[in-house]
Amino acid sequence: MDTLIVGAGFAGATCARRLADAGHPVRVIDKRPHIAGNAYDRPNEHGLLVHEYGPHIFHTNSDKVVDFLSRFTAWRPYEHRVLAVPDAASGEAYPMPINRRTINALYGLDLDEAGVAAFLERVREPREPLRSSEDVVLNSVGRDLCERFFRGYTRKQWGLDLAELSAGVAARIPTRCNDDDRYFTDRFQAMPQDGYTRMFARLLDHPRIQVETGVAYDPARHAAERLIFTGPIDEYYGHRHGRLPYRSLRFEHEHRTDCDRFQPVGTVNYPNDHAYTRITEFKHLTGQVHGGTALVREYPCDDGEPYYPIPRPANEALFKRYQALAEAETQVHFIGRLAQYRYYNMDQVVAAALALCERLLQPSAAALEAA
Repeated sequence: MDTLIVGAGFAGATCARRLADAGHPVRVIDKRPHIAGNAYDRPNEHGLLVHEYGPHIFHTNSDKVVDFLSRFTAWRPYEHRVLAVPDAASGEAYPMPINRRTINALYGLDLDEAGVAAFLERVREPREPLRSSEDVVLNSVGRDLCERFFRGYTRKQWGLDLAELSAGVAARIPTRCNDDDRYFTDRFQAMPQDGYTRMFARLLDHPRIQVETGVAYDPARHAAERLIFTGPIDEYYGHRHGRLPYRSLRFEHEHRTDCDRFQPVGTVNYPNDHAYTRITEFKHLTGQVHGGTALVREYPCDDGEPYYPIPRPANEALFKRYQALAEAETQVHFIGRLAQYRYYNMDQVVAAALALCERLLQPSAAALEAA
C-alpha cells in the first residue's frame, strides 16, 4: 500500500522511515522549504548552528525512542539549565524550576532540604481538586512565587491567565527541595551530534521514501491509498466545526560579535518584563566554539504558524468533535502535536508515531505469516 504523509517533522519522518523499512513506498510532502519541522536547525551567516523555531532540547525516558533515533545520529550529552529573572530592574536570576537555591537566594534564607519542604508547606494554598494551572501552582508554591515566576510568564506565553489554563500545563514544571537545577530529569538527555536537520536527512534517506518540500497538501491533487496527516486536524476538515485555537511564536534571532558568551545558561526566562518570554543562547546547546554567539528571543502571539495547542476545557471539547470525524476514517490517520491537539514533547511524538505504525503494520505481518 502506498502512503502519503503530510509533514516532514518528527511525526511524519518517523512514520515514513518505519513504513519504508517494512517495505512500503512512502511520499512525504511539507509546505515549508525544508525538512525537520519545528526542529529545523541551520548554520547562521557566521557558522553557528541555530534552531530556526526556538530551542529544541531532546530528553526522554523511552529506550525505544532512543534506540530508534540513534540509528540516525550520534548524541552530545546535554542537560538543559534555565534561569528566571522575575524583576528585570534588579537583574537577579534564579534557578528554574524552583529549587532550594531559588528559595534561599530569593528570600535570603539558608534552608536545607527539609527546611525548604517546610517553607513550601507554609506558603502553599491547598487546592482540591486541581482544575486549573492556577490551582496547581498555588497548591505547590503559594502566591508570592506564583506571581514572581508563573503568572506573568503564562499570560505572555498563552495569552491567558493561569486560572484559564488546564492543570496539565503547570504540572509540567516541577518544584524541588534539593539543589537539582536541571530543567529535565529524564534518564536520557542529549542533543543530536550534527544537529536535528542532519538527523532528519538520514531518517528520510531511504529508497522507498520520496520527499517534496515547499508543497502544500491539496486533497484534489494528492491522492493515496493511505494518508498520514500531521498538520492541524481542524484544517484538514476545513474548520467545519470552527477553528481550534493554537498559540504561535515570533522569533528574533541575533548574532553577537562583542562577546563569546551572553548568558550563563542555555535559556533565561523573563516572566514579568519585556514582550519576549525567554532568550536562548545556542552555544550552550550545541557545544560549538566560536568567537561570537547566537541568540533567539521568543515573542508569543495569536497569529502565525500554529505551535502550541491551547489546553483548556472548551478547546478540548471542540477537538473531540474533530476527533469523532477522525475516528470514522479508515485510511486517514492523524498523528502529532497539531493533529492530535496535544502538548507533546518530541520524544512523545516519536513514540506515538511508532505506535501508529505498529498498528498499521499488523495486518501486513498477519498476511505475511498466512502466506
